[in-house]
Amino acid sequence: MLKRKYGDRSDWKRVLLREYAQSFIESDNFNGYVTLLRIVKVTDPLYVDYNGERICIVDDGYLWLQQFPSGRNHSVTTMFDSMGNIVQWYIDICSQNGVSDNNVPWMEDLFLDLIVLPSGEIINKDTDELEEAFNGGVINKALYDLARAESTKLSELIKRDEFALLKLSEEHKEFLSQKL
Repeated sequence: MLKRKYGDRSDWKRVLLREYAQSFIESDNFNGYVTLLRIVKVTDPLYVDYNGERICIVDDGYLWLQQFPSGRNHSVTTMFDSMGNIVQWYIDICSQNGVSDNNVPWMEDLFLDLIVLPSGEIINKDTDELEEAFNGGVINKALYDLARAESTKLSELIKRDEFALLKLSEEHKEFLSQKL
């Protein structure tokens, strides 16, 4: 069974105080839901390590923007620090994006992720989890192939600076900030 991740992150215990906004956007360059989580207060900051560099991705005052494009097999979370600087883009490869009965957008995670740093560096993440899910029968060959193909396609678009959602993150953040 695939794990669903919701845009409001309501199950996230680390976040003690939050503000949340969402909207459905239909435009020439994006069609889907966008959500914005303002992290007001956390129990502890969250750090990740990439190639020996320690990066804070969650702390008081951070913003997480998530884009759920309709009919696509990915969702993008842009993490902004308390000064409004982009910390990273986290791209979840997913089987589908949808919306709950409560009108909260979600995506079904296919394990494989891409991380894009402001430097342009691309990090492939959780290839081992994808392999384990396939070998363990959690996903079938079609979902395995979908995850691999989507990851490869997005990596190529990012390298050519043609992945529009990265460029739209600031615009979508500004739009939703007005709704907080």
